[in-house]
Amino acid sequence: MKLKNLLFLMFILAMIPAYNSIFAQEEEPVLYFQMEPLDDSLFIHIQQELFIDPPDPKAEIIADIRDANNQTISIKGALYPFLALTPELRARIQTYPFKINLEEQIHYGSVFTNVLSKIKINKLLDPPTKQMISSTMWYVNPYLQLFGGERFGIPIKKDLGLSFGVGTRYEGPLNTNWLEANFHWLGVYGGAFSNIDAFIQQFTDNNHNNLIVLNGFQVGYVFPFGNFFEVNFVDATDTFNPTQRARYLDPEKGTVVFDQNGNVIYQARLLEGSYLNWEFRYPVKFLGATKGRAYVARFLNEWHLGFDFREMSLAGSTFDLQFDAMPSSQYRNPQYVITLMIQKVAESWAFSAFSIGPSLILSDLDSGSLGVYKIFVNMRMKMGSSL
Repeated sequence: MKLKNLLFLMFILAMIPAYNSIFAQEEEPVLYFQMEPLDDSLFIHIQQELFIDPPDPKAEIIADIRDANNQTISIKGALYPFLALTPELRARIQTYPFKINLEEQIHYGSVFTNVLSKIKINKLLDPPTKQMISSTMWYVNPYLQLFGGERFGIPIKKDLGLSFGVGTRYEGPLNTNWLEANFHWLGVYGGAFSNIDAFIQQFTDNNHNNLIVLNGFQVGYVFPFGNFFEVNFVDATDTFNPTQRARYLDPEKGTVVFDQNGNVIYQARLLEGSYLNWEFRYPVKFLGATKGRAYVARFLNEWHLGFDFREMSLAGSTFDLQFDAMPSSQYRNPQYVITLMIQKVAESWAFSAFSIGPSLILSDLDSGSLGVYKIFVNMRMKMGSSL
């Protein structure tokens, strides 16, 4: 991608908050509403006041305060008197910014406009949290994802911690055998990566855009001016011997494609050598996401740009949304990774901790046409609370 296009993208991201303030409008008080599950501590506090055990931070909570003599609050369908809550808690509920107005009129056109009418332009973007902009605690991440995405980060003590990940941050499902573990201290991290070949052996065709690795190490540093610029060095310490090359680059496994004359058209990438990488990112909360970022990166001599948002909320639904575009690579075809995972599909403790959904890669197929190169189920578990 040309530099001017990257600068234009960065300009658009910087201008979005200004447009939010322009389109923000005064709203009349909403007296009958559902609270969107964007504040875990508030939702837990409400349920503890009503002796609900265990409290669910993503519970459906509906407040009806239209009648001053009969004000109620409903939690998962159970009705309680609104006055059973303390005055301070009632005030927090009434001033809660993320409400779904249940008094809105429904008409034939609502099929197409209902969700759009619930989007509050001035609430689309919120400033990042303190942890999201920390250059030493940026890696802390309670979301353990099956394929790709940000690393699962565990804080051990203060600025000391560990992180783990399956696949690189930018890859889609079953497209690489990369597996990594890292050690973090202050803004510096270092670790090793290895391979699990089972991740790339589930398909026997359309594997020609895979990223295949053996063993190596990486070190990185996040500049101490905020969590917006990271540099990283990757060294693949092992090289592929002839036997390994023949095993990984096998036409019967779809990792290499020939034309009618026997010339190679597409071939999976075998990672060798060392690479200096960087990522410029903008941490942001979009649609109430508990963790999110938009980024432009150069990783393993391949360009990436996209976004990654956790626990977004819209019209009562909670979901994760990730997108990564690799528009340019000297080794592989361009590819576009899209992952959508829906929460609230399980019961009990998993109701607010587990999400599942499709993850797909769009790229050139072995036939030469653009299509769905890979598609598989992705999932993530929330192992704790975001800071």
